Amino acid sequence: MVDDSDAGLVEAWRAGDRAAGKRLFERHYAAVARFFRNKVGEAGPDLIQRTFLACVEGRERFRQEASFRSYLFSIAYKVLCKHYREQRRAADRDGGVDFAEASAHELSSMLSAVAARQEQRLLLEGLRRLAVDYQVVLELHYWEGMSAAELAEVLALPLGTAKTRLRRGRELLMARLAELVASPSLLQSTLANLDGWAAQLRLQALGEG
Repeated sequence: MVDDSDAGLVEAWRAGDRAAGKRLFERHYAAVARFFRNKVGEAGPDLIQRTFLACVEGRERFRQEASFRSYLFSIAYKVLCKHYREQRRAADRDGGVDFAEASAHELSSMLSAVAARQEQRLLLEGLRRLAVDYQVVLELHYWEGMSAAELAEVLALPLGTAKTRLRRGRELLMARLAELVASPSLLQSTLANLDGWAAQLRLQALGEG
């Protein structure tokens, strides 16, 4: 019987067991979909497909120094960055994108995730107003429960840099929320339970998986 852990499924998949590869993708599909949902709007399904295709093409290069999940999200991040660069070129603008500066709000016009509560809508828009690098770190932390060590693996960063980016991302998010909202009570309600609103978004607006 095939080991149902990610590591076991990867080994079986490499050995030619297509069912093991399918099981891996089914396990992680919802998480990859969440990754793209608040960043690219209608382009999401195409980028999800590109991510899994790249995973198939690169499966022999995966050596399991990191987890399969980290490997998969590192591919998703590269796919996202390539997508934004392609958008810039298609719009006859400078194809270079500084992901430490440019935000999803600037690079993609659609807020695709529909949130039920004002606090959730504010949080989603606040995340989209961050530079892409900070948005990615916070969404992976809030919605996928990634630690700083896992974030370092996904983004190919030193651990100290990942910790700094996560801390700075939280600071910038709070600043963006304050800029976006005119109601002090809504801001207070959002900030008082930021982790809780993020968790509810994962379940309600972005799909649990």
